[in-house]
Amino acid sequence: MNGEDPADGGESELALLRAKNEQLEARLRDAQESSNKRLVSLELKSEAIKSGMVDLDGLKMLSADDVSVDEHGQVRGASAVMARMRRDKPWLFGFASSSSMAGVPVQAPSRTKLATEMTLDEWRAARAELLRRR
Repeated sequence: MNGEDPADGGESELALLRAKNEQLEARLRDAQESSNKRLVSLELKSEAIKSGMVDLDGLKMLSADDVSVDEHGQVRGASAVMARMRRDKPWLFGFASSSSMAGVPVQAPSRTKLATEMTLDEWRAARAELLRRR
């Protein structure tokens, strides 16, 4: 042949494939870490809104070390971190009001206006509408 050992060519190709494999595995790990960080961030934001955080800039004070993502993609520990933050930094959350909050008004059916309460023009319009519906 031309002086090259075929075994050397196979070994160098194998080394190239192993290097490429290591690069791809490193990129995959980086993508998973990035994805997990975003998932934790979104879960903390969701918990902050549920907890009544007034300003979401307060999330910058959080250390997400106690929050983790399990193998199924579920975020664990976000609610505990938010409960601790609510206890330690209550000024970041809405305060309970001592006055009563107005609730949703009771929906009562609207009372129809009686003919004796209508003007002549209102009565004629109501009568015409009633006759149109028949």
